[in-house]
Amino acid sequence: MQYLPVCFRLKDAPVVLVGGGTVGTRKARLLLRAGANLTVVAPEISDELEGLLAEHGGIWQRAEYTETDLHHKRLVVAATPNRAVNEQIHADATALNLPVNVVDSPDLCTFIFPSIVDRDPLIIAISSSGRSPVLARQLRRKIEAMVPGAYGALAEFAGRYRDRVKQAIPEETPRRLFWEQVMEGTVAEQVMGGRESRAEELLEEQLANTEAHYVGEVYLIGAGPGDPDLMTFKAARLLQTADVVLYDRLVSEPILEMARRDAERIYVGKRRDDHAVPQNEINQLLVDLAKEGKRVVRLKGGDPFVFGRGGEEIELLAQHQVPFQVVPGITAGNGAACYSGIPLTHRDHAQSVRFATGHLRDGSINLDWEQFQSETETLVFYMGLVGLPVICEQLVVHGRRADTPIALIERATTKEQRVLTGTLSTIVEIVEREKPRAPTLIIVGSVVLLHDDLAWFGGR
Repeated sequence: MQYLPVCFRLKDAPVVLVGGGTVGTRKARLLLRAGANLTVVAPEISDELEGLLAEHGGIWQRAEYTETDLHHKRLVVAATPNRAVNEQIHADATALNLPVNVVDSPDLCTFIFPSIVDRDPLIIAISSSGRSPVLARQLRRKIEAMVPGAYGALAEFAGRYRDRVKQAIPEETPRRLFWEQVMEGTVAEQVMGGRESRAEELLEEQLANTEAHYVGEVYLIGAGPGDPDLMTFKAARLLQTADVVLYDRLVSEPILEMARRDAERIYVGKRRDDHAVPQNEINQLLVDLAKEGKRVVRLKGGDPFVFGRGGEEIELLAQHQVPFQVVPGITAGNGAACYSGIPLTHRDHAQSVRFATGHLRDGSINLDWEQFQSETETLVFYMGLVGLPVICEQLVVHGRRADTPIALIERATTKEQRVLTGTLSTIVEIVEREKPRAPTLIIVGSVVLLHDDLAWFGGR
């Protein structure tokens, strides 16, 4: 994050704008809407800017810029076409520890203006960190279409009831859960429909029975193989509501960053023979946190029900009658195949696909190898990097040809994705040389031959 988003309170604050052309006029509109006591320094200004200053009581100082123009000011904006003047304004402002924005010169800015969706008092700011203002404006237009104008009235309504709700529900977590239900329910609909009296009645009814808001819930969410864009809408929405997030090592940092900033994060990752938190303790922790009235997200790489032990976790929740939801995710096998350009099925190569785990609970790879011999079936092994030599050996011993194509996809769907291809007889040597890291996924079958032709389009 190159800039920290903040909101300045500028009502009656002394602000100086240097420059009075088209760009300066745009900045003046924003500053005056925010209630700034604006002084414009420029030999000439646009007719619109002159009218704005007259309407809002601003000052036009008809002169060239000097350093004394910054004295006793709280914020500085430079919008002149002269680079040397802008550089001097930046130097003078930083010497006085004043926030300064030089339009279209990110290198001279200590703060920048975002694109704004204004639903006062609800304000949404979008910034490209000065890299692409056009992209930020395009995103603003999309958000404008998604956020009704009545959200401002809803924010005002919530503000009026904030102290009332805090008095009725003093504990932070249940109070937040109460507000989340209000904002997603009938009360909010009544406010946005212009029926605030009815909304107030409904809110008071809900406050009269606050015990119902102490019930927690668990969301078992499949985070997919790594790319945050592969998360479902439901997964992203529920992740934003969580008080606590339990996550494992397969969950990428960009996905974890989608959680609320104030959510507690608990790492419960597991590696082969190295479990940070044993599975039975994870199961119990989900129950305990939910019984404290918290919304708990168990964030799992891939899909919770495909080698994710999700079934074990919800068993205990069901026994304790803890409400839960399971949100499926794109399993690693599908994600790795698509992003590496290897179709798992193809009319000319494979008519079926089989998913298998690369190691069992005791660390062995005791699979029914006789079932893995069809040349028209693709094999996908999860967690098989350590056991790769055994997998290759047993497939060949039980009848697979030694020249059967095989691929290893390392850190699938992420920027670090790497695909290694070979055959059952050569891949072990390739892995020893290239040293891929977990997580990796193994695909066996003639579909691997399509990788070279298709990876440029679907792969990384």
